[in-house]
Amino acid sequence: MMDNQTLASSPTLIVRCFQDLQDYTEKFEAMKRLTDQRDAWTADELWLLQHQDVLTQGQAGKAEHILHATDLPIVQSDRGGQVTWHGQGQLVAYFLFDLNRLKWHVRTLVSFAETLMIDVLKKYGIEAYAKPDAPGVYVNERKIGSLGFKIRRGRSYHGLALNIDCDLHGFQCINPCGYAGLEMVRVQDLLADYPNFQQLCQDIVEYFQRSDYFSTIEIEQH
Repeated sequence: MMDNQTLASSPTLIVRCFQDLQDYTEKFEAMKRLTDQRDAWTADELWLLQHQDVLTQGQAGKAEHILHATDLPIVQSDRGGQVTWHGQGQLVAYFLFDLNRLKWHVRTLVSFAETLMIDVLKKYGIEAYAKPDAPGVYVNERKIGSLGFKIRRGRSYHGLALNIDCDLHGFQCINPCGYAGLEMVRVQDLLADYPNFQQLCQDIVEYFQRSDYFSTIEIEQH
C-alpha cells in the first residue's frame, strides 16, 4: 500500500464523461465545491461534457461585449477571459487539477490545454496553432478552441471548449472572448467526415494516457 507522500506525488486522474447536456450553473457550482473541499490527497479530475445553450461572462468580463439582447441565459462566472457561448456540439473539458502537486505554473496549464487541442486536431489533418497574445487555438485566423481557467489555492478549475458541429448562432450576439469581429470555426467546417463528440472524448483520454503526469487514470461514464 502506498503511503500518503507517495500518493501525493503520484496523482490519480478521474475522467468523468457526461453523455447528456449539462446545466452550466450546476457544473460551475460543483467545480467550486470540489476545489474548496479537496486536500493534498484528493484525485485530480477531468470532466468531458456538452452544455445546454448558455452565455458565460468571465470574471473581468465587460457588458459591451454582449452586442444585443438575447434569449440565451447569461451566467456570471469566475474564470478568466470575456464572454463566450457554450452549447450542444461543443466539447468542454474542465481541468480540476492540483497544480502544486503536478509542479505546473499557470502558463504550463494554458500551454498544455492548447497543445492538447492542437495535437488532437492534427490527428485529423487539421493544422491548428496557438497565439501568444490571444489564448486559444486557431485555424487560418479563425478560432476553433477557447480557454478560461480559475486558480484557487493552487488548484485549477474551468478549462477549454472545442467547436465540433455546434450552431454558431450563439456567437453572433457577442464579441467572442472579447474580440470584435473574431470569426469562429468548427471541426465540421474543415472536414467532410469529422469525429463526433464521443470520438474526441476518447482522443482526449488517450492523450492523457500517453502523458506521464498521472500514475493512474480512471474513466467513469455518466
